[in-house]
Amino acid sequence: MARVCVVCNKGTRTGNAVSHSMRATKRTWRPNLQKIRVTDNNGATRRAYVCTRCLKSGKVTRAL
Repeated sequence: MARVCVVCNKGTRTGNAVSHSMRATKRTWRPNLQKIRVTDNNGATRRAYVCTRCLKSGKVTRAL
């Protein structure tokens, strides 16, 4: 599975790195994903990638 947040589906974005002379080369922006232990709706524990924005806002419950 790709590095994508399981809560908000945030993943890698691509674009151009533009230099001072306006020369464009391809680059990527990767989200700040953390691999944490998560409890799902059934009460089971599993490891998943979650972005730090979802962790900070409390959209996911961490397993102990």
